[in-house]
Amino acid sequence: MNPIPEITPMLKQLRLSGILDSLEARNREAIDRKLAYTEFLALLIQDEVARREQKKLALRLRRASFRSHKTLEGFDFDRLPNLNRALLHDLATCRFIEEKVAVLVAGPCGTGKSHLAQALGHAAARQGYDVLFITQTQLLASLRNAQAVGTYERRLQSLARLDLLIIDDFGLKPLRSPEDEYLHDLIAERYERAATILTSNLDFTEWGDAFAANRILGAATLDRLLHGAYRVILDGQSYREPKPLAGDRKALRSNGGK
Repeated sequence: MNPIPEITPMLKQLRLSGILDSLEARNREAIDRKLAYTEFLALLIQDEVARREQKKLALRLRRASFRSHKTLEGFDFDRLPNLNRALLHDLATCRFIEEKVAVLVAGPCGTGKSHLAQALGHAAARQGYDVLFITQTQLLASLRNAQAVGTYERRLQSLARLDLLIIDDFGLKPLRSPEDEYLHDLIAERYERAATILTSNLDFTEWGDAFAANRILGAATLDRLLHGAYRVILDGQSYREPKPLAGDRKALRSNGGK
């Protein structure tokens, strides 16, 4: 007699219906290998735990809003021979999240800043941390809209509670009032409480220039960011080199073509 139809509603009642996905296969395996009942049960429990962990990971990745699936394994380190690989692999352990400090990534356009930031975010999500990847423009628009509808404090606190907040393209646009205040509020709330990653095309010496309207506020914000922060500098050719147009002999010659 097949007991599966009988136990199916009970598994659903216990919120263990995922076991049904592997129950028949595990049952055949138990018969073929002559497993003890406890060994058979252990396999089913392991399957359920793995299934739930995978479901949680998928949810964390979806909430993180990554642009694409970028990992450290897929990063072309050969293009950046001066990059500190040991530091990046250490950051991928997510020790910096437990330290509650920032990781600041600077370099020219197209050198892989967003890739590295997302790769560290993926590593964090795989280790169970809640992550959000967002551009500076999107972040400030979100806070500005929250202010307009009276939910600013709630939005601020939801961002402040994230284990890891990744702000891409910091300083791409100058910060004006009240956006510089929004960013300061957020960094101040996260200071020594949570980890933050920022990427920027600006040299570290130019980060203060992003606060064009209020340099005193900018200094206070950067002081919190820089305290204990890890710095990553990318210096190399852009990944986004244009391809020559068909029939463009000059472009082909410049690339060594015939």
